[in-house]
Amino acid sequence: MSSSEKVRTPVTIYGQHYIITGTETSSHMRLVAELVDEKMREIRSVNPSLDTSKLAVLTAVNAVHEQIKLQERLEDLEQELSRLKD
Repeated sequence: MSSSEKVRTPVTIYGQHYIITGTETSSHMRLVAELVDEKMREIRSVNPSLDTSKLAVLTAVNAVHEQIKLQERLEDLEQELSRLKD
């Protein structure tokens, strides 16, 4: 498979069926869908009154927050590595 070849992968997220299309492997896209599903269920467990739309937005906010924190950590580690090399 070339890096630009599109792969269509059926997934289920929070009881809804989707076809995700992308250039990653099907197993990667299934893993992403599984993690989104887990995060939605985790948030719902502490906020049972949320409607699905708000649940989806909170899931996205949490995912972006985690991404930013990981990016900051990566930058810190890169700076530390650079200092150790000098």
